[in-house]
Order: sequence, then C-alpha cells, then structure tokens
Amino acid sequence: MAPKLERFVSPGKGNGLRARARIRRGELVYSAEPLASCVSNKMSRDVCHFCFSRQEILLRCSQCKLARYCNVTCQKQAWPGHKRECKCLRSLFPRIPTDSVHLALRLIFASPTSSKSSSEELFTLEEHESHLASMSEQKKQGLSQLATMLQMYLQQEVPDLAQEIASALPPSCREPLDLIAKVTCNCFTISDGELQEIGVGLYPSLSLLNHDCRPNCVIVFEGTKLHLRAVRDIDPEDELTISYIETLSLTEDRRKQLEHQYHFTCHCQQCDSQDTERLLLSGEEATWRLLKEDLPRLEELHAQSDWKAVLEGCTRLLSTAGADLPVENLYKLRITDLALDSSIHLGCWNEALQHGERTLPVYRQYYPDPHPVHGVQLMRVAKLQHYLEHISDAFDTFKQAYDIIKLTHGDDHTLTAELLMKLEECRMEMDHQSITQEPLRQQTKTLPLDFIS
Repeated sequence: MAPKLERFVSPGKGNGLRARARIRRGELVYSAEPLASCVSNKMSRDVCHFCFSRQEILLRCSQCKLARYCNVTCQKQAWPGHKRECKCLRSLFPRIPTDSVHLALRLIFASPTSSKSSSEELFTLEEHESHLASMSEQKKQGLSQLATMLQMYLQQEVPDLAQEIASALPPSCREPLDLIAKVTCNCFTISDGELQEIGVGLYPSLSLLNHDCRPNCVIVFEGTKLHLRAVRDIDPEDELTISYIETLSLTEDRRKQLEHQYHFTCHCQQCDSQDTERLLLSGEEATWRLLKEDLPRLEELHAQSDWKAVLEGCTRLLSTAGADLPVENLYKLRITDLALDSSIHLGCWNEALQHGERTLPVYRQYYPDPHPVHGVQLMRVAKLQHYLEHISDAFDTFKQAYDIIKLTHGDDHTLTAELLMKLEECRMEMDHQSITQEPLRQQTKTLPLDFIS
C-alpha cells in the first residue's frame, strides 16, 4: 500500500480514506488489481474475458459457450480461474447469470494467491457492509432471488456448498444472501478509457472511498487495473472522495439514486448549496417539461439501438420546444447528447459535429475540475472535426482533451497516447496545408467508427 493514503473515521460517514501527505492535481494516488472481476453481460461478445480489451473477433470457450478471448494466449492464461466456473456456466446454459451473481461466483473460485493478502489491504471483504438491515423488503427479495441463482450455478460443481464457501470466504460472507448483498453494494463498474462499461470488479481497499458530488479524485481503468488520481490539490489529512454516480443531474435525483443504491443521503457541499440547480433548470418550466417527459422514451430507443427513431425524436424536440431553451438546460443537454450518438451511428457526420460542438461550453461549465467525462466529450468532437477536415479546430479541441486526460488518466494511459498521436497528425496536416494550401488526404483514412464510444 502506497504511503499517500490512510484509513480513518470520517465524521458522519464512517470509514474513509485521507491523504497522508500533500497530493498534487493529476498525481496517481493508488493502483489496484481486483479481488475478483467479470465482463458485463451486455459486453460479453465484444470484450476479452481475460484482458478486458475490445476486439472485433473473439474466440469462444467451446464448453460454456459464454467466455470469449482475444487469442489462445489469453484463453490459456484465463483457464485456471475459468476452469471451475466453466462447469457451472455450462450446467445451466443457455441461462446466463447476472453480473453480480457471476462476480460472486468468481469470488468463490478465486485463487488465494490471485490477490493481495489481507494484511496488505486497508479494508477487507469481511468488513464490507451488506446494508441488509436498512434495505426495503422488496430489495431484499430481489437479492434473495440472486442468492438462489448463485446456489443453482454452484450446485453442479460444488457438492458441499457450505464447506466450499467456508474455505473460500470470511464468516460474514458465507451466507449466499450476505455475499450477494456485499457484492452489489461494493463492486466497481470497470470501464474502458472512454468510460464505456465493460465489466464489474471488487477492490476492497477502494471501497473505503466516500462519495462527493464534486470529488477531489477520479477512478479510471486499464484493463481491470484501477487507478485513483487526484483532480485537485489535496492537503495532508484531507479526505479523498470519488463520485459513485454521474453527477450531472439534479440534486433530488442524485440523492434518490444514492439512497437506493448505496443507502445514504448525500450532504456534500454541492447538494446542500444547490448552486447549479437553477442553471440546470433554466428556461420556462412548461417548455423543459416537454423534453423531460419525452426523454425516457428516447433513452429506451437508444438502449434498443433504434438510431433513426432516436435522431428523429431528438431533432423534432430540439427544433421545436428545445429551440426556446438555453443550452445549459439539463434536458436539452441530454437530448443533444442523444442526437450526437445517433448521428454518429447513422454516419451523419456534419450533424453529429453540430450537436457535439453545442455541448462543449456546457460541459466546461458543469465540470470545472478535470473530469474524464469532459475530456472524452472533447475527444469525440475533435475526431469529428478531424474527419471533416476542420484541422485547426480539431487541433485546438484535441489539445483541450489532452490537457484533461493527462491529469485524469495519466501520461502512460493508452488514451493519452492516442491523443498525442492525434495532435501530431493535426500538426503535420496543418504544416502541409501551410505549404501547399491543400489538405493532406491519406488513402488509409477510415470512417470514424470509434466516435461511438
């Protein structure tokens, strides 16, 4: 454990982590491999189940038909951890476990040498809260169903379930319901460099991090390895915080989500002051309510990948009711983002660029500290500008993205390296144009499908 942080009792919050020394903005505070991890069901066909990298073509496990790998090397390296799990998955195929059940399954089968010893952890699985005592009966029933599913998957491979769990897990995790509750309350969503969900994992020491709607740290991943970085200067003994949820939403909605999922009411400065609330709801209420009411339908169409219907709905709203709202309005921003995504999927590059450029001043306003969401949005817009040969604009936008990503992801992250490469491409093209007055067209230039991230 690095000496930059230590466990302490945070007033009103319970356990927490604080700085032992001054931490500079952009500094790597802590890195960790998961105690257990698994690829999300919705990404199981697109992501290697060993290295968690995206690939167009993956080799499928011939036995369970669920696990997929980049190549034979990844498959062989995964086999010690996948061997027993494979039998469980195969026994109930084509039924597929939920992400939380799959993660609990992998935790039970995890090799004792695959993670740090408990003496190296600031927080152990035994100490994790299940929050069962504060849950509604409805939520407990849902978790009970997941616990039953876990037992069903285990019964084919584990004749003596109680003995297996007793040897693999600490006492407070030996009841399937307790284990599932701890997993669902304490797991982290693993994302790629551009913040798209690819899996879930357990990182015991990092579960000590408390939430703040304007945190001083962010978490990013490389594969399954978690990196905690500071986005503001942090003084000794200051608490380290992250955001458990997407913070670009109304205080009431953030609090409801945190209460439902993490069982606490947020009283951070941003929630109690509600400074941005009036800005998020700027414009006539009767007008933005029309957008708010139609937003769930558009989000459902987005989830179904019905891009044409999404774009038609967004275009209609933005050209009618949305036209009278300021760009800072939360619902207008969300619909503009949906229009951006759908335009990209449909290959409407000019339209996508128009939507993307409208969001940038708003993102800058709502993310005053370096934030991965802002950096990735800048990068998406810069790729569109570059593809459409707005080279000078693309260079400026890539530079803004780089200034954020180098702090949130670090100099060694693949996304930072990609941005440096894009900046160099733009620089070369601008140099060429200044000499020939013609754009530098590369025959190998491909459609910007990676905008979709």
